[in-house]
Amino acid sequence: MARAGSVNYLLGTRFYKMAYVEFGNPAAPAVLCVHGLTRNGRDFDSLAEALSDRFHVICPDLPGRGKSDWLPDGLAYQPPTYVVALAHLLAQINKPVAWVGTSLGGICGMMIAAAQNTPITKLVLNDIGPHIPAASLQRIRDYMMDAPERFASLAELTRHLRAVHAPFGLLSDSEWAHLARFSARQVLDPTGEGKTVAMHYDPKIVEPIRATVPLDVDMWPIWELIQMKRLVIRGARSDLLLEETYERMLAEGAEGYVVADAGHAPALMDYESQARIKAFLLEG
Repeated sequence: MARAGSVNYLLGTRFYKMAYVEFGNPAAPAVLCVHGLTRNGRDFDSLAEALSDRFHVICPDLPGRGKSDWLPDGLAYQPPTYVVALAHLLAQINKPVAWVGTSLGGICGMMIAAAQNTPITKLVLNDIGPHIPAASLQRIRDYMMDAPERFASLAELTRHLRAVHAPFGLLSDSEWAHLARFSARQVLDPTGEGKTVAMHYDPKIVEPIRATVPLDVDMWPIWELIQMKRLVIRGARSDLLLEETYERMLAEGAEGYVVADAGHAPALMDYESQARIKAFLLEG
């Protein structure tokens, strides 16, 4: 069962709250699960439940998402900000952690894993690597820029998620319903006479993407500083973690796992993916 918590972090001259949910025994080895760009920590509920018999699993909502505070400056929604918030959470956990990061969560994981005296002991990267092609960033930019500001109902939001996140894989109706439930927040409609539904993130998270022209991202120098065991998960149809990037990561010492029915990024709700992650985390 999920338990709610939060940590305060200092950004500039102000403290903000980052919310999280946790599962399992707090005395057990810790696993930190960090979500993708427009998602939230509840994406990991199924994985966290599967791990909770052996691990203390913590799943934060990155700044501007879910139950975490929104930031006044949209241009602050970038990885260095998330790393600051996550570093405060790591300090609160105050013990070694394994890291599971999907997309943006994996970028943050690589940045922290490369730091000296990092508390990360193992790193699971879900469909993210040291090379991110501009074309995939353009696709993400397009769907974020084109996303409706609000939806008439939760059912309409669910249909939107099924369309834009179809590469998550072959999810059941109940799994889509779970994602939709935690992806929604109620807002007043433009007339002020009723409520509609919006995505559960600050619309300003798109501002850094809107302000830049997508270019290839090269994080190989950061990757080469990472010393701990690594498991790289790739959606077989991914346009973000290209096959040649994945193969190079494996050639440089990472373990690998491919999700056949997914693109960017596997939802990690299926038994096989969860079993592979758990086995990796339990390895000596």
